[in-house]
Amino acid sequence: MANGFIIAVLGGKGGVGKSTFAVNYAIATSIDSKSKVLLVDLDPKACGDLGMLMGTKPKRTLLELGSHEGKFDPNLLQNYVAVHPSGIHYLPSVLEPEQIGSLDPSHVGKGLSLLTGFYNYIIVDLGSDIDPLTVKALENSSLIYVLTLPEILVLHHTRRIIEKVQNLLFPPEMIKLVVNRFSATKGISPQMIQGNLKKPVLGVIPEDELTTVNSMTKAQPLIVGAPRTEITKSYFFLVRNIQQQQILEKLSQLKKPSDAISRLGGNKTATASKPSDKAPSMVVFDRSQMKDEKPADQWSSLKQRIHKQLIETMDLKKVDTETGNDPRKKAVLREKTKTVVVELLDKEEHPFRSRDEIQKLVKEILDEALELGPIQDLLNDDSVNEIMVNRKDQIFVERKGKLVLSNTTFSGTAQLLACIERIVTSVGRRIDEKQPYVDARLVDGSRVHAIIPPLSIQGPMLTIRKFSKSRLTYKDLVKYGSMTEEMADFLRCCIEARLNIVISGGTGSGKTTLLNIMAAFIPPGERILTVEDSAELQLPQEHWGRLETRPANMEGKGEVTIRDLVRNTLRMRPDRIVIGECRAGEALDMLQAMNTGHDGSMTTVHSNTPRDAVARLETLCLMAGMDLPAKAIREQIASAVNLIIQQTRLADGSRKVTSITEVIGMQGEVVTMQEIFGFRKTGMDKDRKVVGKFVATGFIPKFIDELDQQGIKIPRGIFSVG
Repeated sequence: MANGFIIAVLGGKGGVGKSTFAVNYAIATSIDSKSKVLLVDLDPKACGDLGMLMGTKPKRTLLELGSHEGKFDPNLLQNYVAVHPSGIHYLPSVLEPEQIGSLDPSHVGKGLSLLTGFYNYIIVDLGSDIDPLTVKALENSSLIYVLTLPEILVLHHTRRIIEKVQNLLFPPEMIKLVVNRFSATKGISPQMIQGNLKKPVLGVIPEDELTTVNSMTKAQPLIVGAPRTEITKSYFFLVRNIQQQQILEKLSQLKKPSDAISRLGGNKTATASKPSDKAPSMVVFDRSQMKDEKPADQWSSLKQRIHKQLIETMDLKKVDTETGNDPRKKAVLREKTKTVVVELLDKEEHPFRSRDEIQKLVKEILDEALELGPIQDLLNDDSVNEIMVNRKDQIFVERKGKLVLSNTTFSGTAQLLACIERIVTSVGRRIDEKQPYVDARLVDGSRVHAIIPPLSIQGPMLTIRKFSKSRLTYKDLVKYGSMTEEMADFLRCCIEARLNIVISGGTGSGKTTLLNIMAAFIPPGERILTVEDSAELQLPQEHWGRLETRPANMEGKGEVTIRDLVRNTLRMRPDRIVIGECRAGEALDMLQAMNTGHDGSMTTVHSNTPRDAVARLETLCLMAGMDLPAKAIREQIASAVNLIIQQTRLADGSRKVTSITEVIGMQGEVVTMQEIFGFRKTGMDKDRKVVGKFVATGFIPKFIDELDQQGIKIPRGIFSVG
């Protein structure tokens, strides 16, 4: 039969069972369709594996077939292929791995072209890399199976393989997923894999280690040796599914690229031709596979073309570095770049000619080239408090405490990675496969967290907690209903009296905002030192030193932790130490500082109640590595901490101080506490807003007399039950 179908088998990652799949799928196809089937081994890293799995010795190779000159007939073919007892034929690409260098794409193309005249189906076992030999085989294929496993790391690599193939402009419809070694106990279903990888799962091969191992030990494919098992049935189900839906016939009509190898080579050349004297990027990604990411529409395509021309016209990295954070220089650079963009647009043929369209195009191109691309408008929007990029095409924002899906999207993974790169390099941070997450900040102080594969399966994720342009004061919290005027006055007195305070709350509850406001109560004549992972605090006092942690460098050295910085502050004659957040052993150093004369210090911890905050501090102290008994740690907490303020984000998105609690001391082995003020929820109104009121519990703090002696007068009436 002329023009037989070629089916390519790619591994999402090495070790997914691709060779075993190729052998058994080829035999199942032969048995079920009663057709001529050829199995070709084109995986250079697993040279000879197919022959070993079948117990078949090869005769000659695809390398020799591709070099054949003259007429080729069935009799000559018999000299090349080995016949397996199941009826399929087998042809390796080479006999030894070192021979792979002699095999070039022309051999693969010519050999496969000859073979399609003799076989109904040709199954080509490829590797897990996209190289010129693989690409040539794909150019001749009708269907591409990508084999994967229900494991997070494998799924990450599978996504990379799929993106590489699609970025070479192969039709996405050609790519079908097969989930191998599936077990319901692994927790990742085929539906989840299909949804995350955006590709249909055509086949699911169940996990059957016993049958598979026996098959490999006997060099007998399981289709032949275990015909009644569920794993064998899954192969036949896949083969019949392909035939019944006439998938191969439909896919063979698709237009496939004929220049994919040149495109692949172009990417490699571009990567290799980067000047060596340039400083290396702090972000280590293999982004070459995304350079030809297919635009979704004409608008995106035009922006991509202009952006590439802009990079060729202007050295954006150089001018961006020279500009720095100077707003005047940035404005001049934007105007200069705008002129170039308009000139480039005038030379392009495109349907967008109205004034509004051109202005929008220019703005989006400038934002991508000089700012943070599609999220720049969200950063400029004062109503947005937080930006959460779950993937390139899904961005949520928080407005007034509520999460809303934004209409904004990134054009592709490359654009999202470029945005992350611009952020992290500006603060000297790094993100790569060794360190696949990073905390950083924007120029305005907004807090940034980025995480990339393999930790984030669906692609890079980016979270930005925006920094308020106008510094909030306690009056704003009173106005927003986060606390009462009496509570604010009480806290001011406590801070002036140098009480040690811990702010407790969950993620996004507003702990850092409250810490910022309360730190502003510190008298101006005192020396304040702040310690943070990424600097967010903005204090009005002049005598203020800011310390920020540093991650390890590329060699894994040079890391400076919060604990290191806290110890350094003790040698810097601080009046107050403010730690942005205690997350580990630095909690013990903080408590010791509070107990040794550094009164008036403050920090935050993640916990849901004041009692939980004490337990959290105890756990963090144990992380310091000191072999201290639990009672000793609790005594440290009881003697060091005076107040615990609970900050809570309620169901309607509002943030309130739900408790102000005094730490009294120890009773037995328990830290005793007493709530002074609290928020009592009474229900929800018709707009689903939380209804409640702030109340005093009637308890008068034990330290009130100490405050009186310092001349800080607090009216006793504010503690009365109203």
